[in-house]
Amino acid sequence: VQLQASGGGLVQPGSSLTLSCTASGGDFTFTDYSMGWFRQAPGKEREGVSCISSSDGSTYYADSVKGRFTISRYNAKNTVYLQMNSLKPEDTAVYYCAAAQINSSWSQEYEYDYWGQGTQVTVSS
Repeated sequence: VQLQASGGGLVQPGSSLTLSCTASGGDFTFTDYSMGWFRQAPGKEREGVSCISSSDGSTYYADSVKGRFTISRYNAKNTVYLQMNSLKPEDTAVYYCAAAQINSSWSQEYEYDYWGQGTQVTVSS
């Protein structure tokens, strides 16, 4: 199973970016997996940013991004998106997507079975 994240870049504060993560693999059924986004800033632990469930499309967000970030999924393309608006310098991090088949604690890394390689987001003037 491969998760390919893309869409990162260097943007100014207040700007927007959309991250994408596409899943592929022989036995991987995208609709069976909740999809999450995590991020890791320099010198900090990786933290959960958002998750969208496989069952009913429920969404979850870290308090730090609520109201600014929106997660969505397009099952026909095996892709999950993270729309990031009103970006702040503190959003600077490597962003990772991940897939979890059983997901009771969305923000915990151990819940996730597969991980993407990460995409860098830098917010700076």
